[in-house]
Amino acid sequence: MEVVITALGPDNAGLADPIIHYLTGQGARISEIQMDDHDEEQLFAMLCRADFDPQHTTYEQIRSAMRQIGEHKKLAIRVWSRDAREGKPRIALCGTYVSHTPRAVLENVRSGRIDAEISVMISNRKKLQALAEEYNVPFRLIGDSEGAADDAAMVDALDEFDVDYVVLARYMRVLPASTCWQFAGGRIINLHHGLLPGFPGFRPYHDANAVRMLTYGATCHFIIPELDAGNQIINQRTFSVNPGTPLPQIIAQGETENEPICLAEGVRRVVDREIALHFHRVVAR
Repeated sequence: MEVVITALGPDNAGLADPIIHYLTGQGARISEIQMDDHDEEQLFAMLCRADFDPQHTTYEQIRSAMRQIGEHKKLAIRVWSRDAREGKPRIALCGTYVSHTPRAVLENVRSGRIDAEISVMISNRKKLQALAEEYNVPFRLIGDSEGAADDAAMVDALDEFDVDYVVLARYMRVLPASTCWQFAGGRIINLHHGLLPGFPGFRPYHDANAVRMLTYGATCHFIIPELDAGNQIINQRTFSVNPGTPLPQIIAQGETENEPICLAEGVRRVVDREIALHFHRVVAR
């Protein structure tokens, strides 16, 4: 049974020790461990991936032990395992304005091509509420009147619905490092509306058009604290245009045709466990 443990909290000495001692004491094989100190925020973050013998240590025993360690060390510790999930994996679908990409995921789930369930839709704007209602999915608004996102409210919603994966389907806000660490280990999937690593940032269509590109694309990738790092690519899809094609036409084609297919296929690959994230690199399972 593979288990991912993440820990986040105020930086201090000896925070990782009790977690590692518990794992080794249970005979777990640690396959990945990462730690980071955000000095400017005085924040400690940790990811640990370990394999347990479920006949020796149950998932609930691990969660109970980590809960006690978290309370003692004042850490927010999360324990997650796809192997321990009964039933289909649960997805939180996040968006802002563009409806084509989240609709593609919803349609692929409805058709069975993506073998998962959409547990909640989260947005910093109200525009996608109608889409959630159309597919009978609970909707959580985490933005104020200006669209500024309440990141703590997002984490609360993810915990409330006990999700396995967070899918950012053109969610036009940058997740803070704290959220990325809490759901690290290949649990956050993003659709970037440009080809990585060549065109990161918020305006990849404009940037590609400025250098007279005739091929445009989208990238589905895992999220890590480093924005659009480019080494976590799950799927990419491109389309070509004729010289002189107006930029609005290029953007429309990308948003309505290319991006939805790119994201849906990327989510399918993750849900079907064809690939995984290991030490910030995508590997075949």
